[in-house]
Amino acid sequence: MIIWLASYPKSGNTWLRAFITSLLSENITQNSLENMTGIRAYPLTDDFKNLLDDYKDFKKIAQNWETTQNIINLQKKIRFLKTHHILCNVENFPFTNYKNSLGAIYVVRDPRNIITSLLHHYSLENYENALEFLLDKHRFSGRLDRKENLERQTEFPTYISNWSNHYNAWKNFKKNFLLIKYENLVNNEENEFLKIRTYLEEKLNLKFSDNKFNTAVSSNSFLKLKKIEESEGFSENVSIDPNKKVNFFNLGPKNDYKNLLDKKISKEIENLFYPEMKELGYI
Repeated sequence: MIIWLASYPKSGNTWLRAFITSLLSENITQNSLENMTGIRAYPLTDDFKNLLDDYKDFKKIAQNWETTQNIINLQKKIRFLKTHHILCNVENFPFTNYKNSLGAIYVVRDPRNIITSLLHHYSLENYENALEFLLDKHRFSGRLDRKENLERQTEFPTYISNWSNHYNAWKNFKKNFLLIKYENLVNNEENEFLKIRTYLEEKLNLKFSDNKFNTAVSSNSFLKLKKIEESEGFSENVSIDPNKKVNFFNLGPKNDYKNLLDKKISKEIENLFYPEMKELGYI
């Protein structure tokens, strides 16, 4: 069955994957950034290539979500899948179901900080464009505007919607749901990683030694992952602009909207997302 590692883009999903990879790996000293293939993304082109002739019709994609996940679960073992996809229904076709899903870990982040990461990661022109991305209820990543087979796995259409829709959808996942706040990872990573350790021990019926846990924590601090990317690269860092090098691990803890974001844009985000931000303690 599937345990989803879900988040809105640029909210710490890769950080979560790196830690879980280290915790589950037999080689605790292995570079977790290049060892995350066991926790791959969904949806990918390969999931649908024998089911669809093209990927332009989102309804047809939705009709095959359950089939692709049934196929993944034929191995009859627990699989972690990373996704930025919103938990949605398209004409009564759900993104996933409890038959295929064991649980979900959802990482949420203050949208006033996400916006700077979106600006950087997607090489957007300005904060106004990044705000448009953040607020767009119809936002997709990947490509939904072409008929031919997609060249890169990461181009497969993934429906994101806006930040509040994404959070509100996933927080209602009813089975083995764990909410992790990015800010808590930054400020007290050991405590937050301990929550994830406990969750995994319960769901996987495993027991991790304190040494294994401590090593996984220390080897997956944000600064450690950033240094690994700078020295060894990161294969998943696919730049939107081929003429511009963009680091995947950028500001991290230094990404503080109070120092980076125009007050007008910050206020607009707060007004539009007030209920969710209030619920999460962001305002």
